[in-house]
Amino acid sequence: MAIPDNQFSSSPIIIYDGVCHLCNSGVNFILKRDRKKIFRFTPFQSLFAKNLLKENGESEHVGDTFILIHEGKIFNRADAALKITMLLGGKWKLFYPLYLVPKFIRNGIYNIIARNRYKWFGKEESCMMPSPEISERFIL
Repeated sequence: MAIPDNQFSSSPIIIYDGVCHLCNSGVNFILKRDRKKIFRFTPFQSLFAKNLLKENGESEHVGDTFILIHEGKIFNRADAALKITMLLGGKWKLFYPLYLVPKFIRNGIYNIIARNRYKWFGKEESCMMPSPEISERFIL
């Protein structure tokens, strides 16, 4: 699936649920470890994310998964998380062998967490606003 040619097309883009505490924690985790500052972030709730997913034949209602768009490909669920560990590099690559676990098991565990994320981790009323120090990494 092709990603529209724009200023962000060369950067891996992570689409996440902007009101989910767990998802926001994941974004913060990546921000702290992304020393090369390659990742860009956009919440599912943004117009950019909705248009990007629609243009690529993805449902607008996929807010129950983390999505990574990298080199014209869309990764979701456990595949997105594992690909992110590879792109972070360093010791995080140690998680990549989890790709050997059958996809239905990886995504099964992922889906259980995704279904219960608000109950277990909480939910905000609105998306977090990035601080000025990191705002250039967000597409809103």
